[in-house]
Amino acid sequence: MHGPDLVSWLLAALTAASGGYCLSRLRRAPCAPAAVPASPGAGHSRAHAHQSEHESGHASGHASGHESDLAEGLMGCGMAAMAVAGTAVPGEVWAWVYGPPAVLLLLAAVRRPDRRAHRLHHAVGALAMTYMALAMTAGPGHAGHHAAAGWPALTGALLAYFGGYALWSGSRLLSGSGGTVAAVSTGLPRACRLAMGIGMFAMLLTM
Repeated sequence: MHGPDLVSWLLAALTAASGGYCLSRLRRAPCAPAAVPASPGAGHSRAHAHQSEHESGHASGHASGHESDLAEGLMGCGMAAMAVAGTAVPGEVWAWVYGPPAVLLLLAAVRRPDRRAHRLHHAVGALAMTYMALAMTAGPGHAGHHAAAGWPALTGALLAYFGGYALWSGSRLLSGSGGTVAAVSTGLPRACRLAMGIGMFAMLLTM
């Protein structure tokens, strides 16, 4: 990325820490399903059906959470690598890194209505990373000059999107419920999403 080395390293540290935390959440174990007391006859059947439904919903939510953690972790680590390596790596390499996940996320968002907004957001992030890499390696500033790269209209639209996302994430973080457990379970993931939104905004500004 263009810009002072100190800014690039700070951005890399911020996004790497956020991505690393998201990847570390993949190791968390699912919560044990609530025990349902046995009861005779039809009552037992209804209780068993309720327990099966609860376990199925819990497994689905847990898998969706892992999907988000994986996408956010890879995005954060990739942003850190791009902030440090920048144009030293050919834009085509970055395109192959971020292009296929973006396509898969878009297809998943179309086919599955659950967590569609999350998948679309991650797809936009992956496409934005591909766009920045290709624009800066193909533009007149790739040899060390600080000339503008890419299409100003698209860059402005992405800046508006990630700037708005950062503001929205920050407002959710500030309005979150108190308590140590709540801070760990919801506050840290929201803080990581805020950090990556700010990081993406900063990377777009350096184009």
